[in-house]
Amino acid sequence: MQEFMSLLRGLQLAVHHRLHNLRIVVDAESLITIIHEFSLIHSHIIDDCRSLLLQLHDPLIRHSNREFNMIANRLARFGAEISESDITFLVEPPPFVLKLLQKDRDGLVTNHLFASNSRIGMSISGVSCLSLDGEKYISAVGDSGMRRDGLRVAIEAWNQCNEVGEEVPKMGSPRAADCFDVYKASPRSQGENNCSICNAIPYMLVHRVTEEENKLGIGKSFLGLKKKAILDVDHYAAQKELYLGSKCQVEDKPNPWQFWMIMLKNGNMDTYAAKCPKNGHRAGPYGPDNRFPCFGKGCMNQPLIFHNYTTLQGVNRTTLKGSFYGTWDLNSRLSKTSTENSSFYSVKWQKELGKGSWVFHHVLRTSTKYPWLMLYLRSDATFDFSGGYHYPTRGMLKTIPESPNFKVRFTLNVIKGGGPISQFYLMDMGSCWKNNGKPCDGNVTTDVTRYSEMILNPETPSWCKPDIPKLCPPYHIFPNGTKIHRNDTIHFPYEAYHMYCAPGNGEFIEQPSVRCDPYSNPQPQEILQILPHPVWGDYGYPTTKGDGWIGDPRTWELDVGRLSHSLYFYQV
Repeated sequence: MQEFMSLLRGLQLAVHHRLHNLRIVVDAESLITIIHEFSLIHSHIIDDCRSLLLQLHDPLIRHSNREFNMIANRLARFGAEISESDITFLVEPPPFVLKLLQKDRDGLVTNHLFASNSRIGMSISGVSCLSLDGEKYISAVGDSGMRRDGLRVAIEAWNQCNEVGEEVPKMGSPRAADCFDVYKASPRSQGENNCSICNAIPYMLVHRVTEEENKLGIGKSFLGLKKKAILDVDHYAAQKELYLGSKCQVEDKPNPWQFWMIMLKNGNMDTYAAKCPKNGHRAGPYGPDNRFPCFGKGCMNQPLIFHNYTTLQGVNRTTLKGSFYGTWDLNSRLSKTSTENSSFYSVKWQKELGKGSWVFHHVLRTSTKYPWLMLYLRSDATFDFSGGYHYPTRGMLKTIPESPNFKVRFTLNVIKGGGPISQFYLMDMGSCWKNNGKPCDGNVTTDVTRYSEMILNPETPSWCKPDIPKLCPPYHIFPNGTKIHRNDTIHFPYEAYHMYCAPGNGEFIEQPSVRCDPYSNPQPQEILQILPHPVWGDYGYPTTKGDGWIGDPRTWELDVGRLSHSLYFYQV
């Protein structure tokens, strides 16, 4: 593995210095075989070498028996002893190196040829050793506390019914990922104090997903893609998520995990286009329907997705920063979105190497054409279905939490609100089970997505009122197990609820009732939205409107499992 570690460091330096037209020479012939035979051996080091070689346009790798003439050893010793000022050897090798290489080429020491481009040869043999940063956590999520330097984050975009519908030209399928590992250079042995290359570039990021892979769209094949999905825009996106997950996957116990998921959704719906099923059943065109905004043909489009890959920034190159951003207004100039009436989203992430946690900064702005937009940071299941989807997903939950035995801890700082009609969720829990209590199996006519959402925006009113009981759940359950029916106008906490709607396929719904929007999920859904109120205090949730809002950043520890266990959901 020593040869692979040296090769990796050399390739990292080549990418960093934007070197081109390379020919690489290695001592171990087996290294060349392993690099090119993908089925032989897989490890982070080997996979990273393969990825960097692709970034360098797949340069020629040749075998040279320099171990017999000691050229490699002499170059390695020289590389370990050079000072930081000698780093220019990456551009032009110093005379000592040129002399050795010339002897090697002339056959004065060996009959085997060395590469004519000696820059990478020198950087490989002169680099000492590598160590991979990372820690192990025991948690339901893969990266407990978001402390891992090697971030795993992805982005997905949906139309109103949680499908793709149509790709945006030149954007590919609306799935992309930013997954990387951090490599740290250190002296080969404790007795060496001088590793000048290590000092000049102490850390390197190796990205696991290329720009080409992020731009994959229908018609373009990739490993694992099912034949029937290559021209099916919806299934292609689901398959692409699995593929990106395989590139980002981190092995862990009891299960591996893949990435945090940024989710975007466009709430426009063209009722005349008949793109969305109704409670899981195919529906024909109809309209007009004032419940759903649409400016005309094409209103359900996916957004433009732009990506700033995570890089090391700052004076000391110890600040990790990256972002996804874009707009649904396809003709908008992003440079002027702050002054134009254009939709806009941005998710930035930042962390100091080896310190603290990742900080995610979210921005979402609607426009006249796109008045109903959504932006989430999700911790999805690492296999099988997630709430709201009928496709297998990838995510962070290596252990699926079950009520009542799980809590969620995070810090939230709301900088700016979106006005009285903007719903800002402190927590959104999505799950799936059938009305008879059985688990979901992908049948969109009988599966039901269940959502419980705490709305933090203090301007959001309660629609659940004594004189409008249809927007209240049938009963409220207090922490001690006491049930209060919504008709008990003295004891039922109406102000604790924004609204409740019943699943569209429920056969025995208590009346009066309101059925949930039948189009905004691929299957029926049930939604329970709650507001800050004293009845939620026992679970760690806000008790007063304004708690945790603008100017009141907080670290929350929410007993989500116990609360979810106490909320009403329909079941027969």
